[in-house]
Amino acid sequence: MGLLGKLFSKPYQSLTVQGAQALLDDGAVLVDVRSNQEWNAGHAPAAQHLVLDTLNEHTSGLRHGTTIVTICRSGMRSASAARMLAAKGYSVANVKGGMFAWQRSGGRVVAKNGREGAVI
Repeated sequence: MGLLGKLFSKPYQSLTVQGAQALLDDGAVLVDVRSNQEWNAGHAPAAQHLVLDTLNEHTSGLRHGTTIVTICRSGMRSASAARMLAAKGYSVANVKGGMFAWQRSGGRVVAKNGREGAVI
């Protein structure tokens, strides 16, 4: 890869929901970086919640050597999170289309109380 390719390449993978599910099935960790309000309204049941604004300081529970799959509402904030985590040496992938794509593909969404949730 040439210099320009290296400068403009992403330090993380961009995956479909199906690709992300395959990584999760192999032991990757799903990290939802949305706000508390968005998380409480609806999130993937197996996701960990780490708000994007605090991610630079707090990566609690994330282990190097385990692939991290980032997700947000549409995929933009989680792409920023993926870049941050990759810069810290984590192996990272981002879900294209975020929770909207997750829900459209039939992925379960639960609210804070464990009942059926909604992506807001």
